[in-house]
Amino acid sequence: MSDRADLRLGRWSDDVEARLRRWDEEGFGRRLWEKDHTLWSPEPVPELADRLGWLTLPESMAAEVESLERFAAEVKADGFRNAVVLGMGGSSLAPEVFSRTFGSAPGHPALTVLDSTHPDAVRDAAGRLDPAQTLFLVSSKSGTTTETNSLFRFFWKIVSEALGDRAGRSFVAITDPGTVLERLARERGFRAVFNAPEEVGGRYSALTTFGLVPAALIGADLRRLLERGRDMAGACAPGAAASASPGLRLGAALGELAAAGRDKMTFLTSPTMASFPDWIEQLVAESTGKHGKGIVPVVGEPVGVVEDYGGDRFFVGLLLDGEGKDVEEHLAGLEAAGHPVARFHLSDPYDLGSEIFRWEVATAAAGAVLGINPFDQPDVQLAKELASKAMKERGSGEAGFASPVVDSSDLDALEAAIRHWLDRALPGDYLGIHAYVPRSGTADLVLPAFQEALRERSQLAATAGYGPRFLHSTGQLHKGGPSGCRFLQIVDEPTEELPVPETDYSFRVLIRAQADGDLRALEQRGREVLRIRIPSAGHAAEAVEGQGDIPAGLSTILSILQGGIE
Repeated sequence: MSDRADLRLGRWSDDVEARLRRWDEEGFGRRLWEKDHTLWSPEPVPELADRLGWLTLPESMAAEVESLERFAAEVKADGFRNAVVLGMGGSSLAPEVFSRTFGSAPGHPALTVLDSTHPDAVRDAAGRLDPAQTLFLVSSKSGTTTETNSLFRFFWKIVSEALGDRAGRSFVAITDPGTVLERLARERGFRAVFNAPEEVGGRYSALTTFGLVPAALIGADLRRLLERGRDMAGACAPGAAASASPGLRLGAALGELAAAGRDKMTFLTSPTMASFPDWIEQLVAESTGKHGKGIVPVVGEPVGVVEDYGGDRFFVGLLLDGEGKDVEEHLAGLEAAGHPVARFHLSDPYDLGSEIFRWEVATAAAGAVLGINPFDQPDVQLAKELASKAMKERGSGEAGFASPVVDSSDLDALEAAIRHWLDRALPGDYLGIHAYVPRSGTADLVLPAFQEALRERSQLAATAGYGPRFLHSTGQLHKGGPSGCRFLQIVDEPTEELPVPETDYSFRVLIRAQADGDLRALEQRGREVLRIRIPSAGHAAEAVEGQGDIPAGLSTILSILQGGIE
């Protein structure tokens, strides 16, 4: 294949070339395909021994295309107008990218992803869907994901009330073989169960049934997608020199730049490619962010002037042919200013198949440079355990925090707390915004505005994510990665409880427990966190110039970040 990547790494090029020569001497590419755990660890830990099945997916999944297409045709013929993925992290991000990049072909259902436990978000989703014309994809590798199971129970009740004993025909399970989800699906008469390979971790599962079933439902060309993946796999084949392997070349760059302090990988994209960095974010953050090391993906940050960026950035452009002239010009300016820049040119959206494989190889290889295992997630379980503890306590959750908690209505206290939180940041740190609020069009505008305001005020990179979605994406990085980080956690008061059927808890209790568990996990890892409590999204909104009407609490925070309230 003809690789159209262009890595302009400036003074770091020599380190990358030296790494590639060393890999050739060590037979890195061959050993990767042989699944040699010593590339990352002298011991054959389980995550290294059984998490490299993604290497052969472009080839092996080709045999599944015909059956997936038949299933999609059946769903289309049965008149389903909507398909909803109930999943988190690796189960949801690739479907969302495929949906936003390809759209739905004529006659195929519209695909949405629900990966929030905020009761307002769940209620709003339910209000937009006709249970008789909606197919629910219950997606969980382990089959025990709390968020996914809670969402399933909620929608099962709704569909059962509408369709009675035919409810199962509106549900599909995507999971590993033998999980409790598979058993539940068979007990309740789901329309179908799709198994994914056990030897593929969630964040590497885009080209398994987790990604391909939703892609088939919207009418995407699976053969074309996998063919592009096979092209990239061939270019990264065991016999390829490291310098000629697109995946290893990118992996060497990622690792060497991070080791040199250029660890804030910042994405700029042409319009069609805008959602792809969300998938790369999880892959890189969860794979590399551990043991005090890591690469920090910066996704969704508005473009700034060259002077806004610190000396810890590495810029990545994802450019579809015929789009992104302004992005190209901005990348040229950053390169001229001495920043390392990589450009990836895609001929059409189906080049996602090749880019997915490239970034998987690169992330695994970067882990070897950094000296970490790219397939485990040692700090994720802590937040889950603390959330479970908070669920059992069922209290307000604010007693016992080491971190400050401030109400957005107390303007003096809020401004002082934000100033104190921000003034303690050091060059090379990064900032994180954790918003436990419903995802909406206005919130999607506000979080990037937060990132922009923080960069302009501090020259620091800022990440942003919705809770609990980001817990399955960047949560590992925030707790286990570089220690130079601090976080704003934004929580609101949902307008209703919204009970979770078949349980003794509500979505309101669940999302608050997840926020509390996350905060306590960050504190245990020595991170500095400022929790800000805002009114619910149902309260009065305020008009903010350039942003439209946004919830009052978010507008207050934004005004302070942009320079203070008069």
